[in-house]
Amino acid sequence: MVLSGRDLDAMHSGEKHMKNVMKFLKNKSGATAIEYGLIAALIAVAVIGGVTALGENANTTFTTVADEMAGAAP
Repeated sequence: MVLSGRDLDAMHSGEKHMKNVMKFLKNKSGATAIEYGLIAALIAVAVIGGVTALGENANTTFTTVADEMAGAAP
């Protein structure tokens, strides 16, 4: 079987791809980026929960103040 230049290029391309995959699997920066992403997501969930709870309390407070001001008007 005789391989053409195109076949050899495809083989080399495949080898390069496998080498890149192996480098990626050995590289720990990808795992670190995922960890930072998960931490950011957890912080975002905590902030959203806190803002939601604070917003509900603020709404209740403003409603109470508005009701008292409306009742105290002459």
